[in-house]
Amino acid sequence: MSNDRANQPNTGLLRYRPWRGTFLGPWHGVWAIARAGVDLIFRRKLFWTLYALSMLIFLFYFFGQYLQLFLEQKLGEENLRLGGTFTRNLNPQVLMKSLRNALQLNGSADTYGNFLWFEGYIVVVILAFVGSVLIGNDFHHGSLPFYLSKPISRWHYVAGKCLSVGLVINMMTTFPALLLFIEYGFIDTWDYYIDQFRLLLGILGYGMILTVTLSLVLMATSTWLRRTIPMVMIWITIFILGRLMQRWLVDGLRMSEHWRLIDLWNNMYLTGMWIMGKDHRELRPESQIQPPYWEAAVAVSVVVVLCVVYLHRRIRAVEIVH
Repeated sequence: MSNDRANQPNTGLLRYRPWRGTFLGPWHGVWAIARAGVDLIFRRKLFWTLYALSMLIFLFYFFGQYLQLFLEQKLGEENLRLGGTFTRNLNPQVLMKSLRNALQLNGSADTYGNFLWFEGYIVVVILAFVGSVLIGNDFHHGSLPFYLSKPISRWHYVAGKCLSVGLVINMMTTFPALLLFIEYGFIDTWDYYIDQFRLLLGILGYGMILTVTLSLVLMATSTWLRRTIPMVMIWITIFILGRLMQRWLVDGLRMSEHWRLIDLWNNMYLTGMWIMGKDHRELRPESQIQPPYWEAAVAVSVVVVLCVVYLHRRIRAVEIVH
């Protein structure tokens, strides 16, 4: 009998050991997907190269405000010598006022609106790269059924990916704009934070519009195209070609300003300036006639709804094996 027991294999290690920890809700899976996506993006050297280029725009605004303050102080202490026949009788105060109005480094809504506008050129390129790596590969390599086989829904997957994309967007737009807001308060007075509190909320609202809209558009285009080169082409069509077309139709052919609504980035800009409290009649440049704020907000909302509907149908078509 003892020999029979000795010859029997030890099956103790083959027993099922149940999970003894605490089961977490599906929204913790959203954070896990977001963390994995951010880690995947941050490992790419191309991302950091493009991000460094976007920070050059931030540094221009950041040090430009200090340079403007320095020149104003110098003009208050002594006359600034300007050489040449044209500038001999030029009033330095008039020159500084012209530069201030041209650059808009005055802590107003135009300062942050222009900064976020110029950042858009780099954002479009980075998001085209991020979309193919973060989302397109899930469809190309068949990773999406793995995510959906877990106890999470399709919208948990979408929320996790959007959080990853949203962090990238805010790293280039909202966070630097908030630093500029804090910096201008140090340059001006502490009352600036109180007087311009609505402007602070406007910056956050503008960043939210960029985050939600661009994240969903990136999700929709990535699930459709999946590859980097087609992604870049479609994003150029949406943001660059759309901008050129609306300028050609309105400024060139003198058609209705409502044709500017085909430019998604301009629609987000108008909606953001509306939240910041900018008077529509004082939008820059003054030579361009813009559609009403509410029409731009409706156009952005339509794009968001269309992306949500497409993602619902596209991800619902994925077969899941539990």
